[in-house]
Amino acid sequence: MIYAFDSYYFGDQAKTVCIAFERWDSETETKIFTEATAVAADYESGAFYKRELPCILNLLKSIELKDGDLIIVDGYVTLDNEGKIGLGGHLFEALKGKFPVIGIAKNGFNSPDDLRRAVYRGESNTPLFVTAIGADVDEITLQVKQMHGNFRIPTLLKKLDQLTRIFE
Repeated sequence: MIYAFDSYYFGDQAKTVCIAFERWDSETETKIFTEATAVAADYESGAFYKRELPCILNLLKSIELKDGDLIIVDGYVTLDNEGKIGLGGHLFEALKGKFPVIGIAKNGFNSPDDLRRAVYRGESNTPLFVTAIGADVDEITLQVKQMHGNFRIPTLLKKLDQLTRIFE
């Protein structure tokens, strides 16, 4: 199973959503998990994980991960060639390296990173940026290219982003 996570912030509240799907090219999700929590930390440039990681870890308590499962985060796993890690890297560490974590980011990051791949989808001239730990980034890049949808943002990741913004 592939589990994709994203969070959105409304004042002092965070809404975290996870869409579970079976294959990289799945058009529809198998299950949706959602949770609203208090914001754990203020936004800190260069330390985004401090805000989002607690949200993901809380929601993960309601998901039974199994061998072979993959996790996608909206962001980066690695940030540079010096070993600085992003949200996905911190999640991988929190899960004690048991599950591969893939970062799919919409915006570029300015430092050089040999483990970052630009993925062009559809007719867009703007790439997605893919990083991974616990899995081969080049293999993951091919999978991201094959995700369902004709546009830059794959169908299920677009749905995930939309679901995070609906706060009830």
